[in-house]
Amino acid sequence: MALKEIIGSLTEQKDSPSITISFNTFLTYPDSEKNAITLKNLSKEAESRIIEEFGKRESEGILEKIAGIPEKIEEIQLMKSLHVFISENIEELVASPWPVDKEGVFIDDSFAVKPLIKAMNRTKDYMILSISQGGAHLFHALNDTIESEITNDDFPFDANPLDVSGSDNNKIENRLKEYFNQIDKAVVAVHNTNGLDVIVISTEPNFAMLQEVADLPKMYIAHDNKNYDASEPDKMAKQAFETIKDLQKTDRTEAIGNLKQGISNGQVLTDLQDIYQAAIDGRGELLIVQQDFEQPVKMTSDRTFEIVGDPKETGVVDDIVSTIAWDVISKGGKSYFSNQEELGDLGKIALKVRY
Repeated sequence: MALKEIIGSLTEQKDSPSITISFNTFLTYPDSEKNAITLKNLSKEAESRIIEEFGKRESEGILEKIAGIPEKIEEIQLMKSLHVFISENIEELVASPWPVDKEGVFIDDSFAVKPLIKAMNRTKDYMILSISQGGAHLFHALNDTIESEITNDDFPFDANPLDVSGSDNNKIENRLKEYFNQIDKAVVAVHNTNGLDVIVISTEPNFAMLQEVADLPKMYIAHDNKNYDASEPDKMAKQAFETIKDLQKTDRTEAIGNLKQGISNGQVLTDLQDIYQAAIDGRGELLIVQQDFEQPVKMTSDRTFEIVGDPKETGVVDDIVSTIAWDVISKGGKSYFSNQEELGDLGKIALKVRY
């Protein structure tokens, strides 16, 4: 299930209590031995807090779920962090490719999904098309990791079977274009099924020719002219993700610029209560939040709240920012978490509204 779908499923549930456990994980031995210990300790903390706040007898079902979580860590392919969500109706473990800023146990009327929203904004599913003299290979990548090589009736492509020898330059060029056209159509066919963008690994001339014959040139979002062998997909992914991160930073910078342009039109809100109400009304077009900004509140009605200092206080929403961010995203807007300098004069949170 895609991360956005997981977040949507988690936010639809409004069970009390909703328990979230988040912590950073180690991937290599011997540090990886600490993961199970950390999860066990955090699970014990969650059990103690549930018993204290809700009573042992009243919480038997949830306590049973919490007690069984540490055994399930072996079933998860770990990444940079792990997030556990437990309520009367939910039991979900989600590994994230991004570390979490704030580790711990969070108990509320809803799940603490802010780390997943951040991860969704910074996680990129894409394809890598590698073209070399030996042929063409297509890979599915997630951030800096190859998930799989895509193989079907087209891929991998063998070396160009068309004769490109001789002195007739026009004929040679036409045969090259025909070969690249076949590759492009094969990539488009895969793109039409998964919707993923493509980074191309090839020489400059080959990329130029691919762009010339491309049916969907915007599908190819970047190019790297390093000459990797097809047997080195992990190196391709690490290099490709550096390009992805540059594109993401550019996207965030443009979003900040877009928001600033809305100030003169009276479209930008900076008061947290106004932002919350606009978000739940579906008016949020673009939300920009400082990377580590969180705000616990106590709801006084469906649309209003009071700022509080202790997120663990009974009846407190531990972070209204994550609620706002998801309301914006789920209603067709965009949310960004950024620590870029351009955000400074906007404050900790700002929302551009549609009307």
